[in-house]
Amino acid sequence: MDKVFPDAAAAVADVADGCTLAVGGFGLTGIPETLIKAVHAQGARELHVVSNNCGDAHGGGLGILLAAGRVRRVTGSYIGENKEFARQYLAGELEVELIPQGTLAERLRAGGCGIPAFYTPAGVGTQVAEGGLPWRYSTAEPGAVAVASPPKETREFDGREHVLERSIVADFGLVRALRADRFGNLVFTKAARNFNPLAAMAGRVGVAEVEELVDSLDPDEVHLPGVFVHRVVVLTPEQAADKRIEKRTVRL
Repeated sequence: MDKVFPDAAAAVADVADGCTLAVGGFGLTGIPETLIKAVHAQGARELHVVSNNCGDAHGGGLGILLAAGRVRRVTGSYIGENKEFARQYLAGELEVELIPQGTLAERLRAGGCGIPAFYTPAGVGTQVAEGGLPWRYSTAEPGAVAVASPPKETREFDGREHVLERSIVADFGLVRALRADRFGNLVFTKAARNFNPLAAMAGRVGVAEVEELVDSLDPDEVHLPGVFVHRVVVLTPEQAADKRIEKRTVRL
């Protein structure tokens, strides 16, 4: 089955208002920049984004959708230095579910594997388990919490308490990979193999932008099998070279 699409616009054309997008990357490393830009150009609104973070304040990565007011809810682990993300959250314009990073990874993986929920010790004894984390602040009363996280079920295993976490299944999983074949088997490179495999697994429709398309891959080098990838977009040389640096550091 040939899964190659002509371009990013065609690959995300059916992303509808209100869709949930699981997006790979960590900071600006390994983000599907071209697919994100295509979603922005396509016009979908009220999106629920599941990603480690939400881009930067300069429009990098998911920041372009955030700045355009197209994101309704974010499920992630890190706000970071994105001031626009923080502003929207504190102003009550954006709903945010912050969860432990390892839990986020496992919720995505579980969703891709058909596991509805799992128990973990992460978050026990905190508001992650007990509830009360501010998901959305009030727009009318600054600082007041309009929507708070609910308490979660806990259970003891071998004398240690654990909290029940639900898996995440998204409408689309958007990822960036180094290499693919026409069947959607993917190979990632270095740190780009962060949340990308998990985001693709969690998506009902997995969409991958890749720097290189090959006729075949050695099964032993495949990082994510094509069963999780439904659409492949081959980047132009210019798109493949467009890799932002979040923090440029120099040494004298």
